[in-house]
Amino acid sequence: MITLLINGQNHSVDVDPETPLLWVIREWLGMTGTKFGCGIAQCGACSVHIDGAVMRSCSVPVGSVGAGKITTIEGLSPDGQSHPVQRAWLAHDVPQCGYCQSGQIMAAAALLKETPKPTDADIDAAMTNICRCGTYNRIRAAIHTAAGEA
Repeated sequence: MITLLINGQNHSVDVDPETPLLWVIREWLGMTGTKFGCGIAQCGACSVHIDGAVMRSCSVPVGSVGAGKITTIEGLSPDGQSHPVQRAWLAHDVPQCGYCQSGQIMAAAALLKETPKPTDADIDAAMTNICRCGTYNRIRAAIHTAAGEA
C-alpha cells in the first residue's frame, strides 16, 4: 500500500511503486482533470504540483512521491474557478478544445508562485506545455492578468 497526500486528503492505493502517478490519480482515484497526452513528459497535459513544483505526472513513479504534497487541478481552488489563474483563463477565453488546459493552468500557477511578476521571457521559459490549438498568446495574456491579481 502506498499512501499519497492529494489535495489535502490521504489516499491509500495498492499499486506497483513504478506505476506512473498519472494513472493512480486518474484510474485508481478517479480525478480525471489531470489528462494523459503523450506519456513521455513532453506535452504537459498531466502536470500536477508536488510540494509546489510543477511535475509531469506521467513520468513520476508513484513510489517516488513519498510524503510529498500533491495538488491536482481539482485541488487548485475550492470551487474550480477562484484561483487567480483560473479567473484569468476565463476572462481571456483561453481554452479552445480545452484538453491541455488543466496542465497549462497548473504550470502557470507554479510559475506565478515562483515568479509573481513574470516577463514574457519568464513565461516562455516556464510554459513548455503544448497546446495543439495554439492559444499561446491568450495563455500569456492570462498569466499577465493573473500576475496583476497576485
